[in-house]
Amino acid sequence: MEKISLPAFRQEVRQEYFAILDYWQRHGIDHTHGGFHGKVDGNNRPVPGEPKAVVITSRILWAFSRAFRVFRKAEHLTLARRAYDYLRNHFVDAQHGGVYWSVTADGKPLETRKQVYGHAFAMYGLAEFYQAAAEPNALALAREIDGVLGKYSFEPKHGGFVEAFNRDWSATDDYILSRGEQRKTMNTHLHLLEAYANFYRVQKDVNIGKTLRHLIDVMLTHIIDPATFRMRLFFDDAWQPKTDAISYGHDIEASWLLWEAAEILGDRVVLEKCKAASMGLAKAAADGLGPDHGMDYEYEPSTGHRNRERSWWVMAEAMVGFLNAHHLTGKAHFLEKSTWSWAFIKKHLIDRRNGEWFGGVTPDGKVTSTDKITFWKGPYHNSRACLEVWQRL
Repeated sequence: MEKISLPAFRQEVRQEYFAILDYWQRHGIDHTHGGFHGKVDGNNRPVPGEPKAVVITSRILWAFSRAFRVFRKAEHLTLARRAYDYLRNHFVDAQHGGVYWSVTADGKPLETRKQVYGHAFAMYGLAEFYQAAAEPNALALAREIDGVLGKYSFEPKHGGFVEAFNRDWSATDDYILSRGEQRKTMNTHLHLLEAYANFYRVQKDVNIGKTLRHLIDVMLTHIIDPATFRMRLFFDDAWQPKTDAISYGHDIEASWLLWEAAEILGDRVVLEKCKAASMGLAKAAADGLGPDHGMDYEYEPSTGHRNRERSWWVMAEAMVGFLNAHHLTGKAHFLEKSTWSWAFIKKHLIDRRNGEWFGGVTPDGKVTSTDKITFWKGPYHNSRACLEVWQRL
């Protein structure tokens, strides 16, 4: 694997950051139905009839809002507003509150259940757009989402948030990230943490801060195993773990998101606790790295099953997480792992012919998905990783 100097690392990720945003400006816009395409294949052809997800719409909103805040390019604010208008006009449930999980290609409600994961990203994007555009309605909508989550999703007996509900916020057992008794998940709480941290960055509201503090406590008390520094993934209401599976990408992502949340909260005691947890998460996640410096997707100790796909989002988060660990510890091997992650991305994931990143590769370099835009794949993990590395260096 090639070695890279820090100035070159910084310059290369900055260049790739703008290449990602340029791809979405050229290929992501749905000029027929509004907003952005639900799916674009590996040859940059929109796939007709594909639904549009609140998660991707919100991630686009965040990506271009953040780009405008940092670089002040007018075209970025234009695309951020396009995503905001589409979110507000097509995903917001005016009758029951909150946002739909998905809409049809032409913007009609499709999956109307209230998935808390989707609400987290809506809040995340809205808070960023408010910072970029000073749009009071965006802040008001973020507050409305906070209100419905507090009213319906927060589980007062054991803490944390229940995963999903029917459209009218009545109870359901129809989940995306879990099923049956597994009503709480690491993934949703990780992104609620991220969302409330961004919201609190914008508005130092005492109640938002209280929720952010609670989410940090949930991570430290229930989700991160203090013995192994692995994150437990699925839980019942009382926080009893329901699987021993390890998600390496989420572990390394959480290692820096948890530290960022603690920095935003600004409590010295919490910072010390989160520093120890963040370092532990990064060290444990490194076990997922292979000889090729790619990171395995998941491992189940009870069955021995290992998913060795090197996913685009996992490698993006590895680049940031290991750099964050280097800054927290001063240890050179973490910096090396960050630069190796970038070298892997350049060699295997960036599509030099058609732009953007492939969805993933196998350990022998075979591409697992060529689609550039999907229900789950947007300009979030990769653009954010490039921006974070550039700013941190």
